[in-house]
Amino acid sequence: MASIHRSVVITAPAASLWDAMRDVGELHTRLVPGFVTHCEIDASVAGEHARRLRFANGVETREVIVTVDDEARRIVWSATGARLTHHNASAQVIDEGGSRCRVVWIADLLPDAMAPAVAGMIEAGLQAMKAHAEKVAAAA
Repeated sequence: MASIHRSVVITAPAASLWDAMRDVGELHTRLVPGFVTHCEIDASVAGEHARRLRFANGVETREVIVTVDDEARRIVWSATGARLTHHNASAQVIDEGGSRCRVVWIADLLPDAMAPAVAGMIEAGLQAMKAHAEKVAAAA
C-alpha cells in the first residue's frame, strides 16, 4: 500500500485555517478554491457524512468524512472513484506560533501505481491552500 506524507508551512493563524478546513462543504470556497471547483454535501447514504468533489483537473470523487477532530485540528476522510480501490487520508493543522502553522497531509492508497498522481494532487492542493490562506490572512 502506498503511503504519501506531505506538509507545508503557511503564514496564517492555525485557528483560521482550521476553521476553513473543518467546513467540509465549502472546501471549494474557503480552503482550496481553484484546486477544488465543486463541492457538495452528499446525504445519499443514511448515517454517512460525505461530500462529492470535482477537481480542476476534471477528476470527480466522493469522500466520506470519517472524523473532524477540533481538539487535534485534524480531519480524516476516505475516497472512492477514479481508479482507486482504497484511499484513506488525513490533514492536520499544527500551530507553529504567531501567525504560522503547518499542514500535514497523509494518504494511504491502492493501487500503488496511483501514488504519483495522488502525490501530485496533494502537492497542488497544499499549494492552493497556502496561497489562499496567506491571501486571506494578509487581507485581515
